[in-house]
Amino acid sequence: MTVTIGRRELLAALGGAAAAWPLGARGQQPAKLPTIGFLGGTTPETWSRFVAAFVQRLRELGWIEGRTIAIEYRWAEGRGERFAEIAAEFVRLKVDVIVTVGGAVLAAKQVTSTIPIVFATATDPVGSGLVASLARPGGNVTGLSGQSVDVASKRVQILHELLPDLQRMAIIGNVDYDAAVREIGEVQAAAAKLGLNADVLEIRHARDVVPAFETLKSGTQALYTCPDALVNANHARINTLALGSRLATMHGVREYIGAGGLMSYGASTTDLFRRAGDLADKILKGAKPADLPVEQPTKFELVINLTTAKALRLTIPDSFLLRADEVIE
Repeated sequence: MTVTIGRRELLAALGGAAAAWPLGARGQQPAKLPTIGFLGGTTPETWSRFVAAFVQRLRELGWIEGRTIAIEYRWAEGRGERFAEIAAEFVRLKVDVIVTVGGAVLAAKQVTSTIPIVFATATDPVGSGLVASLARPGGNVTGLSGQSVDVASKRVQILHELLPDLQRMAIIGNVDYDAAVREIGEVQAAAAKLGLNADVLEIRHARDVVPAFETLKSGTQALYTCPDALVNANHARINTLALGSRLATMHGVREYIGAGGLMSYGASTTDLFRRAGDLADKILKGAKPADLPVEQPTKFELVINLTTAKALRLTIPDSFLLRADEVIE
């Protein structure tokens, strides 16, 4: 027997069925992807290698940007006052984890005590108050230590080996950054043990860089830079001014010397950002920052820029070049 249903009855039947459907089945919204708030201390150009290392490690762990995870990038452009603004924006966006560097962590901690924060590198995480201890960070923060302060004396020693007639050096650092102040103290102590004079060029803003160089004392032969977001954003200008003053530069970050620096010695920042991907992965899978110890660097590198050496008319001994992990020509 054939049953005929009129148009009015059909619409009524469909309306009743729609009322019975689960709410989620009506115009389903795509689920929100887990989201990382990536707070860059300087600019995308300066941090391109770091971002690539971080994103590649996430990909290896199964997190594909745009498909299984979202990353919100924000850039402070070397301006410390931007850290808190960006962190507050991440809170409004309800990101699942914030990834940044040591200089921005204190500002982020003041904005949120609940969103996990991973620092890819920090000069002195305990001394700066980022974590309670390396083994037990406590709170919502963990990450990787760059140990810049710990190896400061080694950098001074390397600088002295390359310049055996070195008598006076200068140190440039952001004196509003506690870790840089501690590093300056370590450098001064190491220089004193070698009988060297070490003058401090204090900066707090980008506009302070040129006036700082105008205070260089006669006979200064080398410049030691203390890494932070401000120095990172202005390292090319610092190197240019140093070359103009015929100063051999020692950096703690390999990426600083490509713009005319002489050499660097320190933990591989690219490797630290790669390992930050592991910590972000663990947190996204439910681990708490307080339970994840701060990790130490495992890869240190000495890098020498021969182009800069030639510009300074410095001869780098073969024995020194053999010790280098990378030689830029």
